[in-house]
Amino acid sequence: MNPVKTDAVRSSGREALLDRETRLVYEWAVRHRRVEPADLARISADLGLGEARCRAAVDRLAALCLLVRRPGAGPGCFAAVGPEAAAARLTGREEARLRIAEAELGRRQAALAGLRAEVASLEPVYRAQGGGVDGSVRLLEDAHAAGSALGSVVGAAKEEVLTVQPGGGHPQVDLTEALPRDLAALGRGVRLRSLYQHPARFDPPTRSYAELVIAAGAEVRTRAEVPARLVVVDRTTAFVPARLATGAALLVREPSLVAYFVGLFEHEWSQAVPYDTAPRAARTVSREVEDVIAVLLAAGEKDDTIARRLGMSTRTCRRHIAELLARLGAQSRFQAGALAERAGLTVPADATGPC
Repeated sequence: MNPVKTDAVRSSGREALLDRETRLVYEWAVRHRRVEPADLARISADLGLGEARCRAAVDRLAALCLLVRRPGAGPGCFAAVGPEAAAARLTGREEARLRIAEAELGRRQAALAGLRAEVASLEPVYRAQGGGVDGSVRLLEDAHAAGSALGSVVGAAKEEVLTVQPGGGHPQVDLTEALPRDLAALGRGVRLRSLYQHPARFDPPTRSYAELVIAAGAEVRTRAEVPARLVVVDRTTAFVPARLATGAALLVREPSLVAYFVGLFEHEWSQAVPYDTAPRAARTVSREVEDVIAVLLAAGEKDDTIARRLGMSTRTCRRHIAELLARLGAQSRFQAGALAERAGLTVPADATGPC
């Protein structure tokens, strides 16, 4: 395809190629059945346009296949072509290429599906050798083993995945790895519910991930404080941290323990706020964060401890503390704690935990 025509195809969705002048020149060409270099002065006079503009319009019409070279005629001698024929000529090759690309994509997807099925066929062998025993608690020794097992279990989820993700922003590499897996689960009709801490709303990579999975049907909420990291799949399998330094985890299939983790998640979920980054939502979560800070100040916790519990930096935590002091009219942390207790802010809203 002519590079000029290719550019026309690519840009046609972004800007109007057929401006008023081009349309007028095309109308003139259709009326006179042809356009030749000697006609430019006449076109200019008939339409009241400068010759340079007329020449540019002719070039544009030629790029869009609305004018085509007349066989046997000299350079710049064109015949007018009907719009439907021009559109077919202009886009035909590109559409053919797209059809070929779609067919190739279908073949590659089928090959990947076959590869996945072949590898997954070893699952019985894995389980037979102790790789996964129902009704047990198994230690996954490091982050690699934990990540591999998590990916396998979530990849096979049929009904539901529940996750609790403490901390503020999450590493881009983790989100990039999780996104296709989670989108695939949602595509299979799996219900995905994720619970984060409020600062995750304001971390760009985490926000981007959240918006993508929400658009695909996931449910995301946030709280000021959440329990330790937790993943529950199909209410039959849970992952909980074991050794933070190594990334080790426990894979839990013991039904009573899994049921407890589900109850813990549901309790936290019921207290959480639906994910939103609008200004009003930001003010709401900021107020909740300050209320939790009031509880922790009254308990005598230090800035670093409060920041860690709320999943934010110490600097951000101190800004919230300053805003809380201003709201309470306190001159010191001690006075803020006393005023917060007097105002009833130090009694957690969810003082009664899950059964």
